[in-house]
Amino acid sequence: MDVIHSAIWVSDVEATLEFYLGALGLEKTNEFVGGDGATNVYVRGESETEIQFKYKEDHDLGEPQTARFDHLAIEVEDTDAEVERLHEETDTELVRGPLDSTGASARVAFITDPDGHVIELVEPRDDL
Repeated sequence: MDVIHSAIWVSDVEATLEFYLGALGLEKTNEFVGGDGATNVYVRGESETEIQFKYKEDHDLGEPQTARFDHLAIEVEDTDAEVERLHEETDTELVRGPLDSTGASARVAFITDPDGHVIELVEPRDDL
């Protein structure tokens, strides 16, 4: 068994792609309109695991995104540099950090995407 993707509903697919492809540097791997009429766009980093973004104009996103979905983790080379760059280049909000997480052996920070989904930037560190 292996995890292949997670699907996340978004309110603006273009803003979402601008953030994940442009600002975070992920790659678009597929796009199609499903039988439910929703646009489905897949992105990934260096691994094969993908994020599927779903968009449909009349889809109700409902409760705040943090009610059931906590965060998505993305590995970065330098958490502090990424936070600074994303703050300058996008409308991302810094939720927490950067900070050292000894339990995760990583330097981490939590930011938001255009829909307010929380993204954890993770810099693995052997010295923690």
